[in-house]
Order: sequence, then structure tokens, then C-alpha cells
Amino acid sequence: MKKPVENLLIACAVSSLVLLGGCVSQTKYDALEQEQQQLQSQLSADQAEITLLDGKLKVTMVDQVLFSEGGFNLNAQAKAVLSKLVPTLSGLQQTKVVVDGYTDNVPIGSRLKHEGIGSNLELSSKRADVVAEYLLKQGVKESLISAQGFGESNPVASNDTADGRSKNRRIEVTLVGPGN
Repeated sequence: MKKPVENLLIACAVSSLVLLGGCVSQTKYDALEQEQQQLQSQLSADQAEITLLDGKLKVTMVDQVLFSEGGFNLNAQAKAVLSKLVPTLSGLQQTKVVVDGYTDNVPIGSRLKHEGIGSNLELSSKRADVVAEYLLKQGVKESLISAQGFGESNPVASNDTADGRSKNRRIEVTLVGPGN
């Protein structure tokens, strides 16, 4: 009778350690929370959403903040918004900066095709690359930044409405890693 109770206690202890191992340390969480508050105050008027989830800090910006409609070149407003991220991002030593691009499901128009962009995947990749290049030029460490496009995959809203499509056209800048 004693053996099953001991086995149960050992199983509970191992399960607790496994669950705790997946958690974010309090120090790391506090650092991310501080970065979130700093970025939130800097970007509050810029149509940027900042979330802290699963030990990752994510800044989401809809495309019209960064690009002219259907384009991939940063506009003046985009540079101003992205420049607000630079003080936080350029100070990072170990945290990865991941720039992800997304689009809606509307097919690429003739103007973009003429510019060599043949699909939403290519457009999202180009937009993510342009944002990453701008951040690099502003002082973010090259070894810490990466960019990737996902096209119309991973929508956050329905593509059946103009508002939903607008939400799906976005750039996400995510901080991943041990902090600092």
C-alpha cells in the first residue's frame, strides 16, 4: 500500500518539475513586462498592439501604418513608428527580434506583379524584409534579427470583410529569448 502512494508522490513531483520548467522565470517576466510598458507608452497612438504571452513580447502593426496600399516600401509614418521601437531593440544582447509579415487573401494586382511580386507569400516576405532592414539600419544587431513572410496563412480575422482583411495585413515584431 505504501509503494503506490510513493509512486504517486514521485509522479506528482516529476510532473510539477516538467510544468515549472516550461514557465518563464519571474525575472524574465518582469523584464518583458517592463519592455511591454515602455513600448506601449511609445506606440499608444500608432495603431500598434503590444501583447505579452508565453514569455514573448509581440508588437503587431497593421499594414496601413507601415506601407502604402498594396505596396512594400516604408512610408514616413512607418519610419517614425518603427523608430520608436529602436531604443528597446538596439539594447538587446541575447533576445531575438523576429519580424513576421502577413497578408489577406486578395490576389496580387498587376502593379505588384510588374514589380516582381507574384504572390501574397512574396509580398509578406518583402514587407518583413523591408522592416527588418530598416531596424538594422537603425542599430538593431544583425545577429539577433530575422524576417519571414507567411502570406495569407494565420489570419487573425475573416477575409470576408474589408475590416477583417485589414487586420490580416500586418507585421508582427516578436522578442524571443532570455531577455536583455
